[in-house]
Amino acid sequence: MVFFCFLVDTREMVRSSKPAAGICSRCGGGASVADMETATRFCYVPVYRRTWRAIICTFCGALLKSYYRRHLRRP
Repeated sequence: MVFFCFLVDTREMVRSSKPAAGICSRCGGGASVADMETATRFCYVPVYRRTWRAIICTFCGALLKSYYRRHLRRP
């Protein structure tokens, strides 16, 4: 008998962030612009990565606005 274990997960990580003007509509906290990276892994091996920019709340962590781009400059 052959046993297959398929383990797929997605991780979102903040690469860098800086303060932005505005407040969160949910909690009233401050906002920041963050460069995010989403990595999809299959059995703990990364198979797909996507870099994007988002405006997030610094207090509650809510995603307020996301900007998907094809090419973002990396620092």
